[in-house]
Amino acid sequence: MSFSFFKPSRPKTPVEVAKAIKDTLTALDTKTVVEVKALEKALEEVEKNFATMRCMLSGDGENEPNADQVTQLAQEICKEDVISLLVHKLPILGWETRKDLVHCWSILLKQKVGSAYCCLQYIENHLELLDFLVVCYDSKEIALNCGNMLRDCIKFPSLAKYILESASFELFFKFVELPTFDVASDAFSTFKDLLTKHDTMVSEYLTAHYDEFFNLYENLLTSANYVTRRQSLKLLSDFLLEPPNSHIMKRYILEVRYLKVMMTLLKDSSKTIQMSAFHIFKVFVANPNKPREVKVILAKNHEKLLELLHNLSPGKGAEDEQFEEEKELIIKEIERVSRLPILES
Repeated sequence: MSFSFFKPSRPKTPVEVAKAIKDTLTALDTKTVVEVKALEKALEEVEKNFATMRCMLSGDGENEPNADQVTQLAQEICKEDVISLLVHKLPILGWETRKDLVHCWSILLKQKVGSAYCCLQYIENHLELLDFLVVCYDSKEIALNCGNMLRDCIKFPSLAKYILESASFELFFKFVELPTFDVASDAFSTFKDLLTKHDTMVSEYLTAHYDEFFNLYENLLTSANYVTRRQSLKLLSDFLLEPPNSHIMKRYILEVRYLKVMMTLLKDSSKTIQMSAFHIFKVFVANPNKPREVKVILAKNHEKLLELLHNLSPGKGAEDEQFEEEKELIIKEIERVSRLPILES
C-alpha cells in the first residue's frame, strides 16, 4: 500500500486565474507602506498569479498554451475589469511582475473572441488607460514597461488615433528630452510609431493640427541635445516625405521659418545631421512654386549656402553618385534664384 502525503495541486482554470489576479491586485489597495510585511506578502501573491497567467498564455516551455484557455482568460480579464487594475497597479508592482505583465499584455491584445479583439474593445471603452500609460513616462522606474505596452496599443488604429488627438500626445515633446537616456529613447520610439504606423490617419491628424504640431516639432529640431536633433530630423523625413503626406510637405516648404531651421541644420557639427537636413532642404529649393519670401532668403544667403553645399559630402557609400547629382541641381537652382530681381520692391 502506498501513501501520498502531497497531492499535486489542480491547475487553475482561466476563471480562477482571472479572479485570483483581481483579488490580489485589489488587496494592494488596503496595504500601506507602514504595513511593510503585509505589502510584501501581497506583492508576492500578485507575482505568483502573474506567473500563472503568463504560463497559461504562452506555455511553460514544454507545453504549448491551450487556445481555448487563452481565449477564455482574455474574456474573463475583460469581464472582471482586470485590465484596468493591471494598468493602475503597475507603479507598485515588482520588477519581475512588471516584466510578466508586459509579456502578457502583448498576447492579450491579440486575442480574438469570434471576430473581435476583446481586450482592444475593453481599452476602447476605457481610453483613460492610455493617458495613464503615457503619463507614466514621467516615472523612470516603470517608463520602459509603459512604453512597451503603449507600442502594443499603437498597433491598433483606434488606439493610436486616440493618443494622437488627446492632450497626452503633447507630453511626448517633453518626454523625448528627458535626462534619462533610456527613457528618452523609449519615448522617442513610441513617438515615432505614432507618426509612422498608420499613414492615412497621421495625414488626417497633421492636416487638422498642422500649426500646433509643427510649432512643437520645431523645438525638437532646434534642441541643444544632439540626439534629439538627429532623431527628430530623421523622423521628419520618414513621415513628411511619404506620399500620403505630400500635401503636408507642400505646405511645409512654403514657410520661411522652416527653411531657416534646415539652413541652420546644414551647418550642424554632425555630418549625419547635415545630410538629413539636406534631404529636406533640397525640397524647399527644388519646389517650382517657391514663394517670394523663400526666394529672398535663398538669394540673400546664396554665398554661404553654396559654400556649405560644396563642402557637403556623405562620405563613402553607394549613394554618392545620386547625391552629387542632386547637390549639383540644388546648387544651380540657388545660383539661378540669386540672379533674379526678387530683392527689388
